[in-house]
Amino acid sequence: MLRLYNTLTRKKEVFKPINKDKVGIYSCGPTVYWYQHIGNLRTYLFSDLLKRVLIYDDYKVKHVINVTDVGHLTSDADEGEDKIEKAAKKEGKTAAEIADYYLKIFKQDIHKLNIISPDIWSKATEHIKEQIELIKKLEKKGFTYKTNDGIYFDTSKVKDYGKLSGLKKEGLQAGKRISVGEKKNNTDFALWKFSDYSEKRQQEWNSPWGIGFPGWHIECSAMSMKYLGEHFDIHTGGQDHIPIHHTNEIAQSESATGKKFVNYWMHGAFLLFEGEKISKSKGGLYTISELEKKDFPSLSFRYLCLTTIYRKPLDFSLKNLESAKNSYQRLKNIISVLKDDKKINKKYLAEFENCINDDLNMPQALQVLWNLIRDENASGKIQTIKKIDGVFGLDLLKKEKILIPEKVKKLAEEREVARNAKNWKKADELREKINSSGFIIQDNESRYLLKEK
Repeated sequence: MLRLYNTLTRKKEVFKPINKDKVGIYSCGPTVYWYQHIGNLRTYLFSDLLKRVLIYDDYKVKHVINVTDVGHLTSDADEGEDKIEKAAKKEGKTAAEIADYYLKIFKQDIHKLNIISPDIWSKATEHIKEQIELIKKLEKKGFTYKTNDGIYFDTSKVKDYGKLSGLKKEGLQAGKRISVGEKKNNTDFALWKFSDYSEKRQQEWNSPWGIGFPGWHIECSAMSMKYLGEHFDIHTGGQDHIPIHHTNEIAQSESATGKKFVNYWMHGAFLLFEGEKISKSKGGLYTISELEKKDFPSLSFRYLCLTTIYRKPLDFSLKNLESAKNSYQRLKNIISVLKDDKKINKKYLAEFENCINDDLNMPQALQVLWNLIRDENASGKIQTIKKIDGVFGLDLLKKEKILIPEKVKKLAEEREVARNAKNWKKADELREKINSSGFIIQDNESRYLLKEK
């Protein structure tokens, strides 16, 4: 029985899909104006683990990830430049070229991390019609008003506004940093922004209210409802989306339809660097490519993310990643020499299932795997690992070509000479040097065999 922590109710709940055996998931995707750092990617890893657990539990999953390629401004106050337009100016490219390039890099990164691609990639610029129609619905129901710079949503007309964050409107973070200006309330937000004719935009569209572009929040409501319906199962994202973006999604969606928008809201916690959220000022904003250049395989970062529950902060450092890399490689090395008896170990598999169905408790599930491979009396290891790795996504059974350093090869040759001369003391010393280099030497009739530990 799958239990998930629901941000909306602030407790674990037994998961009950709207439609039997089918689950709709919407994940807030990237704003494609720059590279996605590992803090962003941790959130997509969490959504991937959720998806894999649902598939493991025999649900048919329909997964949508949006691509914000317009409308995300540099300020939460509905002010500042559009991030895509700003990047286009900086790099001397079109907005479309910027969005396409950084989306391509993002897709490469999630492929490296074994994140399953969504069923639908939903671009904001390809759903302008749907966004306009949703705003028209809100206008008809009296939830909107016009200012000099756009059409705004009136949050005072939503009695339970802010229920996702558990705060009253006057206590929301948005109210602390958003100036009221022409807005009726400090928590009101833009549904449609008018183009500033003093500065030509690359991306703008005609609308019933004038030429402009959609607000960031309306994009996700329009696209999620198009593909998953007005009421769907699960919405995921980072915890930073709770007080503003997801709060506003709920307000506008439920006001437009009169229905509950989403049953389960799930949020991944921050990746920390030296105890604080990774940021430009604090550091830690590595990309997957940058970690690869530092000799960290992408799946070692995936392994690191498995060591902490998704809704708890994960403290990142290169030292911690090095430890995860070594543990991951040791795990693969042990598995590489196991024999397949074609059996399933029901005891360990049941323990694993209990862990993953307890709000995706991957640290405990990982411990179950280690217990299995260390249990000398356990049968069915390979087939059980195969099922477990369907959730972990670590390529645990994938055979890899091992590159043996020249230094280790030379030690092995010297040892072979010592053995032939029956100099057993020197041969043992050389064996120890080979072991300390991370390799094992096995003697056989013809010569010897070198393997990684």
